Amino acid sequence: MPEDWERAMAVVAHPDDLEYGVASAVARWTGQGKEVSYVLATSGEAGIDALAPAQCGPLREEEERLGAAAVGVSHVEFLGLADGLVVEGIELRRAIAGAIRRLRPDVLVTISFDTSWGPGGPLNHADHRAVGLAAVDAARDAANRWLFGELGPPWSGVRAVYVGGANDATHYVDVSETLDAGIASLRAHRAYIEGLGRDFDPDAFLRGNAAQSGAAVGCRYAPAGRRRRAACRLITTSAAAPGLRHGASSPKHEAYLTRRTAAATGSMRRCARFAGAAGRFYAGW
Repeated sequence: MPEDWERAMAVVAHPDDLEYGVASAVARWTGQGKEVSYVLATSGEAGIDALAPAQCGPLREEEERLGAAAVGVSHVEFLGLADGLVVEGIELRRAIAGAIRRLRPDVLVTISFDTSWGPGGPLNHADHRAVGLAAVDAARDAANRWLFGELGPPWSGVRAVYVGGANDATHYVDVSETLDAGIASLRAHRAYIEGLGRDFDPDAFLRGNAAQSGAAVGCRYAPAGRRRRAACRLITTSAAAPGLRHGASSPKHEAYLTRRTAAATGSMRRCARFAGAAGRFYAGW
């Protein structure tokens, strides 16, 4: 994955969505001095069966802040949408576009919005599907001065959208030096992990999955992936903003992750060292 950028905005549906793999890459980037901000559509208030939403939401927000801090992220914001009821549409696009205009990122990061977690795998959460697709659309919306004018001046600086955990991933990030930070980030979600109702070891899950994946491509940590391009250019005039170029998993996804590691393709044998985060890439050209 190219790293010639300075600011990233990671936008997902719930607390813990980023921690099942992407956070290890975030730790690498913040270690390079890059600025990464987290934007979450919901507070995950409907995510723990034993806790009522009024109690669960604030607790999960705090766990997300702790998890973010473990990988060097200090800016975490919540858009306040209802957990489990996020709908892809104008309201969601407006909220994400507003965050893009405030934070002015060079790249966006989200997680898979594919229908399922791998061929024949479990259905991807509706909130994941809605937020991921809306993030791609909102990057273009944020650059259009005629849309959502109340949200401030347009921002056309988003160069790419990276989608972690995509079924047909194309890029990967060397996390050999930052996987431990990613594990610590996931461990910060203590209440959520305890609420799973079974034993779950973040270290074994993240490290084991990355090691399995790497074995298929001759690297220590290297999930397989594939690159896609999507034309997302904003047509402009000389008076308008410049043209835009841009393009959780959880324990329940273990079966998908195992299948994905077996689907590594020869094209990924270019791995130079070790990688542990993969994703799809969308870019204008």
